[in-house]
Amino acid sequence: MTTERTPLPRTELADLLTDAAQSVSAILTAEYPTTANRSYLHPVLGALSAGPRVACELNDRLEAFVAEEPRPTTPAGLFTLASYAAALGWLTESLAELTTSVDQICTRAGIPTVPQDPDVATPGSAEPDGEFGFAFSALELAAIRTAAEAAGLPPGDYVEVLSESLLTASRITDACMEISSGLLEDAAYVRGAATDRVWIGDGPDSLPTLVRSLLTRMDAAE
Repeated sequence: MTTERTPLPRTELADLLTDAAQSVSAILTAEYPTTANRSYLHPVLGALSAGPRVACELNDRLEAFVAEEPRPTTPAGLFTLASYAAALGWLTESLAELTTSVDQICTRAGIPTVPQDPDVATPGSAEPDGEFGFAFSALELAAIRTAAEAAGLPPGDYVEVLSESLLTASRITDACMEISSGLLEDAAYVRGAATDRVWIGDGPDSLPTLVRSLLTRMDAAE
């Protein structure tokens, strides 16, 4: 005899989304020890190390949610499932882009595929005698040259890969912030609704925040 499971209350559904939002935002504060010869990767290593773990945790929670409520039938349950799945998909895609970008940075920096003596400089272009293309102070120039020497790179190449690393960090930061804020908006909507039937509708306003955001991105890409 099959016993029908009682749908999760809205408070627990909202907590599921809130916990996911906190996990995603924690990616941005993750720290990872960076050696001097890889200092240009410091902006991205925290997210690169924490992101996959968070994605796995969110996937496990989603599977547990579906196991508890195999076929959500209430509008609140369906809304929560759609929001959570959209967040997980978006995060997974963003982490894949992060990994690709970091690989490209490493290739540009000439990181070898076999162990190398850290005291041996990586071949690169000659150190520029002129300007970097940026307005650096004398103190900043000295710091750049010191960091570049430790990384085995000419200063100009070091600035280039560091700039790419900062740009990559900015992209994953924007993605995590949007995912987290969307989850929190949906959690507030689930928790504050007067009735489960509030989600029944045909318009875009009946969709979770992240689903609407993804649809907007798809329309913009066409």
